[in-house]
Amino acid sequence: MTETRGRARHRRRRTALVAGVPLALAAAGTLAYGGAFGVFGGDGRPSADAATAAAPAWASEAADGFASVNALGQNGTYGGRGGRTVTVRTLADLEKYATAAEPYVIVVAGTITMNPVGKEIRVASDKTIVGSGTSGHIVGGGFFLGPGVHNVIIRNLTIRDSYQGVWNDKDHDFDAVQMDGAHHVWIDHNDLRNMADGLIDVRKDSTYVTVSWNRMSHNNKTFGIGWTPNTVTDITIHHNWLRETEQRNPSTDNAARAHLYNNYLEDTPGTRITSAYGNYARGKTRMVLENSYFQGMRNPVIRDATAALVQRGNVFSGTSGRNESGGGAAFDPRASYAYTLDRADAVPALVKAGAGPRASIGTAATAAAPAAARTLTVAKSGAQFTSVQKAVDAVPANNPSRVVISVAPGTYRETVKVPANKPHVTIQGSGGSRKDTVIVYGNASGTPKPDGSGTYGTGGSATMAVEADDFQARNLTIANDFDEARNQHLNGHQAVALRTAADRVLLDRIIVEGDQDTLLLDTAAKDRLGRVYVTGSYITGNVDFVFGRATAVIDKSVLTLKKRWNGTSAGYIAAPSTPANRKGFLINRSVVNGDVAARTFHLGRPWYAGGDATLHPQVTVRDTTLSDAIRTAPWSDMSGFSWKGARFAEYRNSGPGAGTASADRPHLTPSQAAGQEVVDWLGGWTPTAS
Repeated sequence: MTETRGRARHRRRRTALVAGVPLALAAAGTLAYGGAFGVFGGDGRPSADAATAAAPAWASEAADGFASVNALGQNGTYGGRGGRTVTVRTLADLEKYATAAEPYVIVVAGTITMNPVGKEIRVASDKTIVGSGTSGHIVGGGFFLGPGVHNVIIRNLTIRDSYQGVWNDKDHDFDAVQMDGAHHVWIDHNDLRNMADGLIDVRKDSTYVTVSWNRMSHNNKTFGIGWTPNTVTDITIHHNWLRETEQRNPSTDNAARAHLYNNYLEDTPGTRITSAYGNYARGKTRMVLENSYFQGMRNPVIRDATAALVQRGNVFSGTSGRNESGGGAAFDPRASYAYTLDRADAVPALVKAGAGPRASIGTAATAAAPAAARTLTVAKSGAQFTSVQKAVDAVPANNPSRVVISVAPGTYRETVKVPANKPHVTIQGSGGSRKDTVIVYGNASGTPKPDGSGTYGTGGSATMAVEADDFQARNLTIANDFDEARNQHLNGHQAVALRTAADRVLLDRIIVEGDQDTLLLDTAAKDRLGRVYVTGSYITGNVDFVFGRATAVIDKSVLTLKKRWNGTSAGYIAAPSTPANRKGFLINRSVVNGDVAARTFHLGRPWYAGGDATLHPQVTVRDTTLSDAIRTAPWSDMSGFSWKGARFAEYRNSGPGAGTASADRPHLTPSQAAGQEVVDWLGGWTPTAS
């Protein structure tokens, strides 16, 4: 078709003139998706006393939500950061370091069984307790944080199985995590299940607590907050997956400020556990409940007459019974901290993919804290620079350490280029949402240059071009708003929002918006590696809107399909031009959706750039939710090259657009899938937000 011929012509020109592009990582770290991926591994020694272990990469991270607020003499929650890192494999070692007076990062590398059953280790202040990959299990007990204990992080652990056979157990107060009067506590990315009493109990005036990205399941009294006549507790609860739990999901009694957002509460029909209620605002609680998803829950939201409960943007599917709000305005969470809401309809897939313990990626990081980054500020007024490009220009050539360009909310109509001699640059929006800071322009491949020297070409049309290694972007929108309808006379409608041509690029919680050729992920040259990790992000387009030769992972993100300029539905998500013997695109644990007609979009087609038959394009789409927009035969030929000569495959996808394996729909075997994980794509690089 004409569009394809035009694409091939302009891309040949671009290949000669333009270095390539890799995409970026999302340390979903904070956002809604949790912190940066880290490394968890044992030190290979039989005892924690043998030596200090390397700190996990995420051991230096600090909490979000109310746990990040400076109060009660504590500046946020960062756990044992700055203390020794030790690896433990025995109950004795875990208890020794968790109860010590000095700060520690404690890496649990294996299964530790509590003795006696129900034992709760009394954790002291200034501790990070983190599981090594998915191997850190606490069985038959948990942790207790008593009065005055503060600055504690519990992450990446599975805490399970103190259940004593009595469903509504009144005799065994065996919790996974219990707090009585603690403050500044972060419970993050854990798997909590099958305990005799609560999975999490936040009691007796405990406050400045954040509970994020946990899986909580198979329990009766799941998550209780309160047990106090005082109205003190400030708590943030986000991106948790509660499934097959009966009550206290959570029950929030006399909380001064309870902020719940982007949680997924699921009650599956036909199982032995039936929900009694979901989120409950009791006593004098003030609760704000935003963009959560309730699936099959009975009485999904209830409140006492004395409580204030504000609901915004929640989705209720197959629920029944009470669904309540009212009692006043509650409070404004943004007055205390910034946060980013994900769309409620995307929450089930995102939370199921991202909650719970995370596996290792890459190699261990050193325990040394990174050097403080230099920060440049951009705003329309009252900052160092009034444009993003001016701030980039101010970064010294060959800068040896991180420079953060903090961009205030607003729309910046400009093109931005980060040249190859300016590595270690981070461009981040400073607003509460990735929609607040927008960098946008409207060039297309066929747009004439102002100096009369021809047209921009596809690569040259980019609103933002990144050619420097170790680039990061987060919490902003990068868009190309070229108007195809008004520019039908132009030859070349490819209009890139973001182009990268570098290695180790991280994109964290961003939006990339366009139509055709939205996101160009290339490399600096055909023989150069360009690794990109994108997570917690949204990518929008219609034709080949993720394309190029980079080795790129799109993880825990949303790919939104968009109609064409004339209102028709038809398109392709990916167009890889992967060199032989190199990894191409991995779309992992993500969501594909959009307001388009059913069975009109292909997952991808092979781009043999410039007719180069030595290329071997690759796309793997795995563990991803596909809408009914995806064709039953999801791969397509391109420019005379058959898709069957490329490396296209799926694995364990779900949703109405998924399909069984066939000659037109190749699936990986489990053994093949074991070699196509995120770690295989990143090749020893550990993306870490900085």
